[in-house]
Amino acid sequence: MKLFRRDFLCLVGAIISASAASGTAMGQTAPGAPKVTQILRKDLEGQGQVVQETVVLIGEFGPSGEVPWHMHPGAQEVLYVQEGGLIVEVEGLGATTVRAGETYVIPADTPHRARNESASLNAKSVVFYSQGQAAIGSREESNVTNEV
Repeated sequence: MKLFRRDFLCLVGAIISASAASGTAMGQTAPGAPKVTQILRKDLEGQGQVVQETVVLIGEFGPSGEVPWHMHPGAQEVLYVQEGGLIVEVEGLGATTVRAGETYVIPADTPHRARNESASLNAKSVVFYSQGQAAIGSREESNVTNEV
């Protein structure tokens, strides 16, 4: 059952990625969903011949806005909160509140989600993650990408 859940979360991540990558979808976010702006997607160079795709995203959360459960295969995620506060839930680790100026690291291959802790104020975050060649190769083979 756990394997099925991970596959489902990868699919959810792919759907979110497709929406975030589409220029038209950017202006048509679902109510409560954060606006996600990709500001970098690039293979790092000079890493000992290991391709490492790095993605940087800005997430703008309206009041009570949230990102659903998802995961990043082979990629550890670093979350920095610029404004407001986010409640980050990580499978097996529970929930943590991350406030403006704080950073949180989410382990690779671990289902997680984030939501704005405020029902009246906005929150803003920056997310960084890198994927090694093995994760990129498996993603290309399955046509699955995970960004949030």
